[in-house]
Amino acid sequence: MKKERPSWDEYFMEIAELVAKRSTCLRRQIGAVIVKDRRILTTGYNGAPSGIPHCSEVGCLREQLQVPSGERHELCRAIHAEQNAIIQAAYHGVSLVGGTCYTTCQPCSLCAKMLINAGIETIIYKGSYPDPLAQEFLDTAGVKTVKFDK
Repeated sequence: MKKERPSWDEYFMEIAELVAKRSTCLRRQIGAVIVKDRRILTTGYNGAPSGIPHCSEVGCLREQLQVPSGERHELCRAIHAEQNAIIQAAYHGVSLVGGTCYTTCQPCSLCAKMLINAGIETIIYKGSYPDPLAQEFLDTAGVKTVKFDK
């Protein structure tokens, strides 16, 4: 009996979901995987920068200040999953030009701008995020976005 293999999109999205389990965010656990030619280049999850206490240790600043989701991104101790994936590429000298980003949540406008400038061509996302400006940026820049529905 032959076992059915997942599609490439299913495979990489499942990896993004696994990566999200490392998140230390109390509100939402996000994972990102950047791929080129069916090879994983980098991964990232949302959490505090190295050497800074995680929200899971000291509480959520956004919750304390009652900041709604999708607003005032600067009032957060965490780096977003997509940002961490881009930072890992820079840290290790890996070009992301022409890559695809699989993420468990639609990117915010800050991440969209970074993904555009990193040369990402396609974003495949699972969950929605309340930031219509992000999609406007991606559309204007010609970055293909696909809602993953599996």
